[in-house]
Amino acid sequence: MEMAIEDLAGGVTLTTLHGRLDVEGAGKIDLKFNATAGARKALIVDLSDVSFIASMGMRLLLIAGRTVAAKGGKMALLAPTSDVDAVLRTARIDGVMPICTERAAAIAAVSPT
Repeated sequence: MEMAIEDLAGGVTLTTLHGRLDVEGAGKIDLKFNATAGARKALIVDLSDVSFIASMGMRLLLIAGRTVAAKGGKMALLAPTSDVDAVLRTARIDGVMPICTERAAAIAAVSPT
């Protein structure tokens, strides 16, 4: 699992994940990902290059979302593959944070109102 961070306009941070978000993948990025979530109020997680997600990956996303929300911020998931999207929706992650198919929608979802 690899992770890239990009600061966008308006204080929005885009974190792009590449690989499998399973026990091993989540373990590789856990500290850096949580540190990113802890320092941001508007976070988008691009899942377009995540081929698989397991319970540990969902746990990582949920903890980050709660961390961002605790500071009054918002987190959104962007463009998961169809398999990853199905798992996230089955687990009802979309009830906790928005899952957006387009970057503009994700930016709108996390931007302060």
